[in-house]
Amino acid sequence: MGLRKPGNKKSKKSTFRKVSDWLHLWLGLIAGAVVFVVAITGCIYVFQVEISEAIHHDEIFITPPKKQQTLPISYLQLQAEKHLGKGKKINFISTYQSPQRAWEFGTFKGGDPNGFFYFDAVDYYDVVWVNPYTGKVTLAVAYKYEFFNVVKMLHWSLLINHPIGQQIVGWSTIIFVVLLITGLIMWWPKNLKKSNFDKSFKIKWKAKFKRLNYDLHNVPGFYALLITLVLSLTGLVWAFQWFQKTVYVLASGTTAPPSTKTFNSDTTKAINSKAFDLAFENTRKLLPDAIKIGISPAIGKAGVIYANGYRDEETYYDSDDLQFDQYSGKLLENRKHSEKNAGERLIGMNYDIHVGAILGLPGKILAFLASLIAASLPITGVIIWLGKKKKSKTKPITA
Repeated sequence: MGLRKPGNKKSKKSTFRKVSDWLHLWLGLIAGAVVFVVAITGCIYVFQVEISEAIHHDEIFITPPKKQQTLPISYLQLQAEKHLGKGKKINFISTYQSPQRAWEFGTFKGGDPNGFFYFDAVDYYDVVWVNPYTGKVTLAVAYKYEFFNVVKMLHWSLLINHPIGQQIVGWSTIIFVVLLITGLIMWWPKNLKKSNFDKSFKIKWKAKFKRLNYDLHNVPGFYALLITLVLSLTGLVWAFQWFQKTVYVLASGTTAPPSTKTFNSDTTKAINSKAFDLAFENTRKLLPDAIKIGISPAIGKAGVIYANGYRDEETYYDSDDLQFDQYSGKLLENRKHSEKNAGERLIGMNYDIHVGAILGLPGKILAFLASLIAASLPITGVIIWLGKKKKSKTKPITA
């Protein structure tokens, strides 16, 4: 009788299943570390608004006066710039319909465009909160080093400024999508007997570590599959232009780009010192249902003032876009959300879907849990692989 390893029976797995299992193992080992970093940073970032507002509640939320008359936005901008000092000019402003909120004034300047890391590529990125009734600065944050912003950039490109950063994240995300599909194939029960059903849908909490780890890899992975797939696909919209264009074409039904218009300010006109204030007040009148208004001063001599009205404080997709002449404050365009095609609207929803904000607090909770589960999968997967590797090395040989 020859020597043989017990249990070395002919595998009943199909070629398709063998290939799927092989891909799941080796692709998981290749991209596991990046998937963990991207997933855990996404998990941390989901509730950044709520956490930041809780920490700085007294600075962000103010007590309005009885007469709720805000000061001219140009004056508030000047107060913000005085506080920032060093010649820093405000690039973007966020105002709120709620009388209890301070307004945000931000400035950003790029650093070395060839810098390899994020910190080298940013000179400064500061935001100050200003009481719109008094002009008093209530809070100032250097976002270049702010915790959640660093987490976001780690999630975005592993803090790498070079295009290779997003490529690594993008291709790792594609691999993760493949892992989700191959994982579903491996998870799929052979039949619907109760024993198989329990293995696939329930975690055996009282089992030994090896079995518990196996269940923690399979069961939560299945329940979170659809959400993690959505999070992955929305991430790919930013990682690859070709993917974003594909989503746009599929949603809009056309390869024609969005019908956006570019305007220039009339440099022959005399400068109206109140042009910026006029543009802002006009935006308020034109968009009375805007819960939040973002407005940016013009850049360059021919640049225009951009304003966006949002119907929710945390989502960005439902916005109307306005442009104004920087010298006169004259309205040049008012492009409503309803005028955008389906492709533009879907791309505009991408961030809101990616962080779960599209569904409010329940959506954020789902995104948080799905991201946490996604971060756990590389860890539990490696433990399963190490266990099998150890078992194959110690398997006895019998006569």
